[in-house]
Amino acid sequence: MSERVAPAAAEDTHAWQPSDVQRDRDEWRRRRTLRSAVIAAGSTLLLLGAVGGAVFSSPGWDRVQETYFSWDKAVSSFPAVLEGLWLNIRVMAICWVLILVLSLTVAIVRTLRGPVAFPLRLLGTAYVDVFRGLPLLLVIFLLGFGGPALRLQGLPTSPLFWGCSALVLSYSAYVAEVFRAGIESVHPSQRLAGRSLGLSYGQTLRHVVLPQAWRRVIPPLMNDLVSLQKDSGLIAVLGVTDAIRKAQIETALDFNYTPYVVAGVLFCCLTIPMARLTDRYARKKGYHGAGGVL
Repeated sequence: MSERVAPAAAEDTHAWQPSDVQRDRDEWRRRRTLRSAVIAAGSTLLLLGAVGGAVFSSPGWDRVQETYFSWDKAVSSFPAVLEGLWLNIRVMAICWVLILVLSLTVAIVRTLRGPVAFPLRLLGTAYVDVFRGLPLLLVIFLLGFGGPALRLQGLPTSPLFWGCSALVLSYSAYVAEVFRAGIESVHPSQRLAGRSLGLSYGQTLRHVVLPQAWRRVIPPLMNDLVSLQKDSGLIAVLGVTDAIRKAQIETALDFNYTPYVVAGVLFCCLTIPMARLTDRYARKKGYHGAGGVL
């Protein structure tokens, strides 16, 4: 038994150990990290203290606190605003699926080759140029008020439908360019390799080009999703009772604007985690430089 244990003990004595130089480097890095954290925390507290002191000592702070930061008003309006936020979440989820489908179709159409596909490319280019040139709020007004007036057969006349249509049409123009950039970033040799293996144009696009393009465009797509979460509140201008509209109704009861602050906090609770997740994913994939935590 002792003979069998001896080799293992010998291996333990010869296990790798960091050198003195490596230990010094690790200790220096630890001290530098700790020093950076202390400096960052101190500068942050100093900045927050300066801003807070300027705000809290202002002559109108008491009035602003009563009008915008009333705790009792926040508690009473929270259920209604939260109910409206659920509509924003559903609008965002449904519109995002439709945006992905429409934008990918437009991106593929714009990357078609050959003179036969010229009318399709021209149509896709015109669509992207028009809806990227129009402000989103203007598109919502045009479709929200003009769409129901057309009385198109089979289409609803509700402002929610036309507001969502405006979001889909406007955002698809931007997302289509993201997809097109991802598709064109794939080296042409990948297409040629797929065709040389006997794949058709559609099969090459599906099995070779799009999988590579998708991985490259995920970070900007997630950023567009964050923007859509916020802009879904713009449909409130059509009278849709979302979070912003609910906050407006609660504010009209006593002209206290705290419900707007509640709606803003709830929107931040949606968008900030998604933004941080986007940055973390992009940093993990190497899309960002070696920066700080934020």
